[in-house]
Amino acid sequence: MSSGFEEVELADAVQAVREGLTSAAARGAGQDLAFDVGEIAMEFTVEIRKDAKGSGGVKAWVVSADAEASRGSTRTHKVSFTLTPRDTRTGGSWRVGNERPGGVSRFGSSGQ
Repeated sequence: MSSGFEEVELADAVQAVREGLTSAAARGAGQDLAFDVGEIAMEFTVEIRKDAKGSGGVKAWVVSADAEASRGSTRTHKVSFTLTPRDTRTGGSWRVGNERPGGVSRFGSSGQ
């Protein structure tokens, strides 16, 4: 039974994180509370494979723990890296939310 992780290319895994952050930022538009996104630490177990078709390039594929155990003769590697998100328009830090200052007027049990 396949876990679905055996054919995820490392670049696609990083792209999924990028898309998740972009989606979170869009959902935060109009909210009173925003979050700065700090460094993102990522760690994957990858299998390095040479593509026999096409360009013949080498790619890193993310594998799940059960796939790693079932591939006795295949070597897997741990890859860790840190990403620091930047807004491509401003060069500044990425924010999830909007730029309006927040308030506390709707917090608490004032009944309003």
